[in-house]
Amino acid sequence: MDNRNILIIIGIIVLIAAAGIILVMLTSENYERMEIVPNGTSIDVPLNKTTYDGEFQSARVWHWDKGILVTYNSHEDKNILRVSELGIYTLNKIIETGEKENIDGFTSYVINADEILEIELFDAIKLHYTGKFYCIPLANGTTGDVIIICSNDRDEAVHMAKSIQYKNVFPVNSDFNNTIETVENLSEYLESTVNDYANSTDFDNAVSTVENLTGNLESSAKDYVNDANLSDVKTTVEEKTGINIDDAKSDLEQYIGKLTS
Repeated sequence: MDNRNILIIIGIIVLIAAAGIILVMLTSENYERMEIVPNGTSIDVPLNKTTYDGEFQSARVWHWDKGILVTYNSHEDKNILRVSELGIYTLNKIIETGEKENIDGFTSYVINADEILEIELFDAIKLHYTGKFYCIPLANGTTGDVIIICSNDRDEAVHMAKSIQYKNVFPVNSDFNNTIETVENLSEYLESTVNDYANSTDFDNAVSTVENLTGNLESSAKDYVNDANLSDVKTTVEEKTGINIDDAKSDLEQYIGKLTS
């Protein structure tokens, strides 16, 4: 083989390599770092594509051509007393109905994009996506961050999840343990009283007592969590007692139903 043919072959190889590099550059996503809490937690988002839509039901929403980012910080929000009423809570519940899979150590849920966009949280934004969404919900108890990443691109969702750098910029409440202990004691007393009255024949008095105790529990809990964070309270109570608060609420409603039946 003469030198001319060798040079031609080398030239072809170089052109193929260059074409491959250009193709990768054109098809790969570029990112920029963005703070989801001022001076706090940050994340990689698609470069020059990400639009901030605003704050809805205490949650911040961003979108780009392939997906959405929804965040909520429980330390930042001092007024919300019912976590279950938050739009991000509803969004998370819908996502968890999707097909669950593990991607590089992250729990992802595959769900139809249009199912997610039907919830009230997105009524004012009017986003339009089709196909499958890969959604990764994340939470950090220390910083109070709740983050939901949804994208048509699985690799993009994972990259964003991996890129998160948590940073707490809110003071820690020193009365938090007292808050938990008080809520636990009130809950135990309420459960004990309900059980006592469940065996009573004086049903009207039983129902009245349960309702009064429920009111006292709600009032006391609100007083104690006024300067604390309900999301952390809810999580910590569930971890320490092993009781799911939503399940406990359902059980209590069943108790009252038995007393009135």
